[in-house]
Amino acid sequence: MRVRLELRGAVQGVGFRPFIYRVAQELGLRGWVLNDARGLLIEAEGPESALKELAERVGRDRPPRAVIESVQEEWLEPAGLQGFTIRHSDRAGEILAVVLPDVATCPECLEEAFDPGDRRYRYPFTNCTNCGPRFTIVEGLPYDRPNTTMRRFVMCVPCQEEYEDPRDRRFHAQPNACPDCGPRLFLQDHQGEAVAEGEAAMRGGAETVRNGGILALKGLGGFHLMVDARSEEAVDRLRERKGRWEKPLALMAPDLAWAAKMCEMPAGAAALLRSPEAPIVLLRRRPGAEVAVGVAPGNPYLGVMLPYTPLHQLLLSELGFPVVATSGNLSDEPICIDNHEALERLRGIADRFLVHDRPIARHADDSVFMLVSGEPQPVRRARGYAPLPVLIRRGAATILAVGAHLKNIVALAVNERVFLSQHIGDMETPQALDMFERVIRDFLEIYEAQPRVVAHDLHPTYPSTLWIREIVEREDARRARDEPWKAALATVPLVGVQHHHAHLASCLADNDFHSRALGVTWDGTGFGPDQTVWGGEFLLGDGSEFRRVARMRPFRLLGGEAAIKEPGRVSVAVLREMLGREAWELDAIPSIGQLGEQRRGLFERMLESGLHSPLTSSAGRLFDAVASLLDLHQRVSFEGQAAMALEYVADRSVRNAYPVTIRRVSAASSEEGPGKHDGPFEGAMLEVDWEPTLRAVLEDLGRGVAPGVISARFHNALVDSIVQVASAVAEPTVALTGGCFQNRLLTERARRQLQQKGFQVLVHRQVPANDGGISLGQVVVAAARLGKDTQKP
Repeated sequence: MRVRLELRGAVQGVGFRPFIYRVAQELGLRGWVLNDARGLLIEAEGPESALKELAERVGRDRPPRAVIESVQEEWLEPAGLQGFTIRHSDRAGEILAVVLPDVATCPECLEEAFDPGDRRYRYPFTNCTNCGPRFTIVEGLPYDRPNTTMRRFVMCVPCQEEYEDPRDRRFHAQPNACPDCGPRLFLQDHQGEAVAEGEAAMRGGAETVRNGGILALKGLGGFHLMVDARSEEAVDRLRERKGRWEKPLALMAPDLAWAAKMCEMPAGAAALLRSPEAPIVLLRRRPGAEVAVGVAPGNPYLGVMLPYTPLHQLLLSELGFPVVATSGNLSDEPICIDNHEALERLRGIADRFLVHDRPIARHADDSVFMLVSGEPQPVRRARGYAPLPVLIRRGAATILAVGAHLKNIVALAVNERVFLSQHIGDMETPQALDMFERVIRDFLEIYEAQPRVVAHDLHPTYPSTLWIREIVEREDARRARDEPWKAALATVPLVGVQHHHAHLASCLADNDFHSRALGVTWDGTGFGPDQTVWGGEFLLGDGSEFRRVARMRPFRLLGGEAAIKEPGRVSVAVLREMLGREAWELDAIPSIGQLGEQRRGLFERMLESGLHSPLTSSAGRLFDAVASLLDLHQRVSFEGQAAMALEYVADRSVRNAYPVTIRRVSAASSEEGPGKHDGPFEGAMLEVDWEPTLRAVLEDLGRGVAPGVISARFHNALVDSIVQVASAVAEPTVALTGGCFQNRLLTERARRQLQQKGFQVLVHRQVPANDGGISLGQVVVAAARLGKDTQKP
C-alpha cells in the first residue's frame, strides 16, 4: 500500500521532516518527505498497518513547535518506492505554508552556550530546529536557508554535517551557525567605530550598562535600548533622550527568580514568561522591589520578560540584575532594525551599540500579555506570535485589511487563513507610515498574493484609509513601472468597515464563533455611520451585519482631538451636558477651577454651538472624565493613561455601585450595518445614561470619599450597565471587545456577572481587544460581504 499525506499549517522549520524520516525508518517504510509551497508532503509505501501508524503519529507525536491545521490523506497503489529520503523543497504551486514566528532559545541550546566544553560556548547566536529566528530572517518560501538572511554565512564542515544529518536536532535548522562560520558580535561607539568584537564586545556592552550608560542592542527583530533598571538616574536619562516621559518601560530580568523578586507571580505567569514565545507579561509590582520608580511611574504593574536569545542570556548573566529593555526608537517611531539606521536614529540616545552582522529582514517588537481571570490576553501581538494565522473556517477570498490608526496591524487572508502582521504601532509619523507600507509589500511578496478586495476603516482621515484611497485614486504610469505591487492594488475594490463592527467581528473570529452575539464594543473613538464619534456601543450582529441596539448617552468632545490628550476637557463637557451653565460655577472641580473667564467663555461657545466639538458616545472618554474629576490626570502623555490611572486607584474590595439608568431612545437607520436582524429593537435602541453615575461621583467628591472607593463604584456601575443591557437584549452570547476591555477590573467583573446570569461570554485570546485586532475583523466583514461561495482569485 502507498499513502500520500499533505500537511498544512506551521510545519516547516520545526523539525518535521527529520521526525517523519525517523518514524519511517523505525516502521520500515519506503518513500520521501519534502517541504513545498503549501506545507509538508509525505509519500510512504509499506504494510497498511505501518502506514496507518505513520498517519497516527503525525498528529500524536509531532514536533513541539509544529501546528497542524489540516491533513489530507490519499491512499494509492504501490509505486515500488525504494528507501526513505528527505527531498529538496518544491517551490511550485500556490503558497499556503505558514511562516513561523521567532521563538526563545531552547534549554538544549542554552546549555551549550554556557558549557565551557562545547564548541558553541558563549556564542550569542546558538540555535537549532526547535528555537531561534524565523520570521525576522525569512525572505521567501519555502523556508530554506537560501530564502533567509543567513544565506551570506557559509556553514563550516561541522555545522554542515549537523545540517545534513536527519538524526541531529540541527537538521535543516536554517540559521545554524557557530563561532567559526556564523554571525559576529561588535561593540561600536556612537560614531559607528568598532571598539570591540566577540566576547570583548559582550563585556563592553555589559560595562556600559553597569556604569549607568545607555546600550543599544541589536536583537532578533530590532534594537533594544537598555539601562540599569535599578538606577533612577539612568532611567531618567533614557526617558529624556528617547522623549518618552511617562509611558511604562519594559524590563528584562536575568531569570525567573529575579522576576519573582520584582513582581507577584499569579498562576500561569511563570509558564507564560518561560514559554517559547517569551512575551512581556504585565505583573503587579512587589512593595520595595529593586526597580526604579521611573520605570513605570504611577503604575502598580511592571512589564517583565525573560532573556529569549543567547545574546540576551549572556548579557543578563554578565550583569546579574534587571535592565530596562525598551524598543530602540524615538517615541512614535518604528523600531530600528539596521545597524546604519540605528546609528543615525539612535545616535542621540545610546552611548554604545552592541550589534551583529546578521541582517534582520523585518522588524518584530516584543509581544505584551496580561493575565485576566488567570488567562493570558494579548495587549500587543508581535514577536513569538506573528505571523501565525487565525483560522476563520469559511473560505474567504484573498483579502488585504489595512487596520486602523492606533496600534496598527495588517492582515492578509488567503482562503481560511488570516495572516496577521507584527505590531506596527500608531500611524503618527512618516516613519510609521513607511513601516506600514513595507509590511504590506512584505506580506504580498512572501505569499505572492493579489488581493481581491482591500478592507479599511470608515474613518476618512485615518492614515491607513488615506493610503489605500490615494493608491486607487492617484495611481499613475510611473508608479506602475516602479512599484508594480501598488499598481496591482490600484485596481482592487475597497470595502469600508465600521470600526466597532470590526471589533465585534474580530472577537467572534478570535473565538471561532460564527453565530450572532451582542458585542459590547467600548473604546476611545471610532467613526460612526451617523457622523458622530462612537465608542460606547452595544452591537447585535455577526461578521456580516450588525444593529446598534444600545449606546452610551452622547456628549460633546470639547475640541475634538484635543480632548483625547486633555481629560480635563472631557470632564468639562460632561459637566456642561449634565448641569448646563451651572457647571461653570464648580470651581472646586480641578478642570473647571483652573479655567480663566476667557477660556470658560470660549468653551461655553464651543459646547453650545458644537464648534470643533462633535458628539461622542465614547466609553473611553467617560473613563477620562472621571479620572479628571478625581484629579488623576488633566492631561496625558500617552493613549489610555487616564483610564489606566482610574483602574489602578480602584479599591477592589468595594462591591457597591453608583446608579445608572437604561432608557429607550429612537434609532436612525443610518446607525445600522448592512442588512437587519429581526429582534425586539426594530426602530428603537437603548441608551446608558451616565448622569446618575456622575452626579453620585460629584456627591462623593463633596463628602471627601476616597478616590479608590469612587473609582470602584464607577467601574461597578459600568458593569451593571452591561448586565442590564445584555438582559434586555437577551442574546445568549456576549462579546467584550475594544480597548476598554484591557481594563482588568472592568473585564473580570463584567465577565463574572454576565456568566452568573447565564450568558456565554467571549473575550480576546489570540488578538488584542484594542485596535491591534481591528484588521482581523475587517477581513471577516469583507469576506462575509463577498459571500460564502466566493472563489479564490
